[in-house]
Amino acid sequence: MAAAARGSLASAAGVVQFSASGRPRKNAAVLMVRCASSSSDKAGFFGKLGRVFKEKAKSDIDRLFSGFSKTRENLAVVDELLTYWNLSDAEKLLDELEEALLISDFGPRTAIKIVDGLRKDVLAAKLKTGQEIKLALKKSIVKLLTSRAGSTDLKLGTRRPAVIMVVGVNGGGKTTTIGKLAHRLKKEKGVKILMAAGDTFRAAAKEQLEVWAERTESDIVRAEEGQKKPAPVLSRAVKRAVAEKFDIVLADTSGRLHTNFSLMDELEDCKKAIGKALAGAPNEVLMVLDGTTGLNMLPQAREFNDVVGVTGFVLTKLDGTARGGCVASVVDELGIPVKFVGVGEGLEDLQPFDAEAFVNALFP
Repeated sequence: MAAAARGSLASAAGVVQFSASGRPRKNAAVLMVRCASSSSDKAGFFGKLGRVFKEKAKSDIDRLFSGFSKTRENLAVVDELLTYWNLSDAEKLLDELEEALLISDFGPRTAIKIVDGLRKDVLAAKLKTGQEIKLALKKSIVKLLTSRAGSTDLKLGTRRPAVIMVVGVNGGGKTTTIGKLAHRLKKEKGVKILMAAGDTFRAAAKEQLEVWAERTESDIVRAEEGQKKPAPVLSRAVKRAVAEKFDIVLADTSGRLHTNFSLMDELEDCKKAIGKALAGAPNEVLMVLDGTTGLNMLPQAREFNDVVGVTGFVLTKLDGTARGGCVASVVDELGIPVKFVGVGEGLEDLQPFDAEAFVNALFP
């Protein structure tokens, strides 16, 4: 299987980086804001926010492990392969290691890249034991998730309001993610959150977001009676946030298949409406990825990124059947970081992504 795949497919400590626009394809000027202290009230707020998120990333590790139990089961063969490592069988074992990565949804391109790196070090006698190879394997995946995609911090800028647009396919958990994110943001004293009910298609979407707004003590802008187009709702929400000095706007959008071009065009209109209401917005376009979909998330992410310029991913539904290897493939191909991981159903269960903890959760 591995051979067939090969033939077919030949910030500084205490510093948070914030981009001015959040658009991935433009070389936007970057503002450096120190978390420890700042004379600016705005900089101080967003600096503290970054620090709180990083501290939370070290918790909930047990639930992260259980979420990827299926992937860990598939990768258990790695230990079996490396227990009796012998240089004379290196090529055969490396091919089997590549196959194990493919079964775990790493994808051909990413699996080949990882194993080719290991092969080079084995042949250069830099890796001599099975334990050294496993450690190098895990380090290479961590490096792929960090150096390829860059910072996992929310890039909110220093101007208020910051606008976070949340997108994704049907049933991925966008509205729930908005609620959990609002809860985390509201923990900072004085933060005013405005939710925008931009999902005008799904029957219960507005009511669901209203529940989250009430639970998190956030304000909400809804569609007016008979209003079907989401762009005017989002525009009105951003204009209200500017006028009433809200800190952050969380913009919900309708779930849509990436293959429905008319709906994808509508999503592009939503982003344009936000930018017209407030120049430079949205600061972030977060795409929610269902962790159970495996490599199907790659074409989804590719298409959404082409249309609206995704700046970060939120991985959800880690229910034990999640297929974790695909995350590495998405980051490797698109160069977009995972920013959050949903580890449960509770308000506190939105965890900032930590690459090292993630890789440890994949391997037994």
